[in-house]
Amino acid sequence: MTHSICGIDCSECELKNNCEGCVETNGRPFQGGCIIAACCQDKGHVYCDKCEDMPCKLKVRLIEEFNALGIEDMEEVTELNALRGSYINLAYRFPGGQSVRIWDDGKIYLGNQICKKNSDRCYGLAADEKYLLVCEYGSDGKDAEIIVYKKWAD
Repeated sequence: MTHSICGIDCSECELKNNCEGCVETNGRPFQGGCIIAACCQDKGHVYCDKCEDMPCKLKVRLIEEFNALGIEDMEEVTELNALRGSYINLAYRFPGGQSVRIWDDGKIYLGNQICKKNSDRCYGLAADEKYLLVCEYGSDGKDAEIIVYKKWAD
């Protein structure tokens, strides 16, 4: 294993010791699916760099979706990265007191962290094939709040 489906150099990845490999697992390195691998497979490719849709239409569409939300204190989204669910799966406390996690720890999503303007808090962005989420949180993911959670795909 030297490169993942999306082009990440596996030898440089901090998850390499816990990963079964994208190509080796047909896009399920942590048992869950991967939005990038699914996109490649839908187009009949093994690797992203073989796709004729460069820049990646999936990323472009998601970036447009995030920016169209018009969240006042959020910088413009310009990039999305492959992120493991366990890394982004924050607990959100609802008014009734229950705590809920949205994402599957074993899946790979597209997302990013963007600093909130004039604040010490950040926005966390994440998307899979059907849903997108924007949340706001403090240091180390503390006090996470859902800003937007919606279906984006047809």
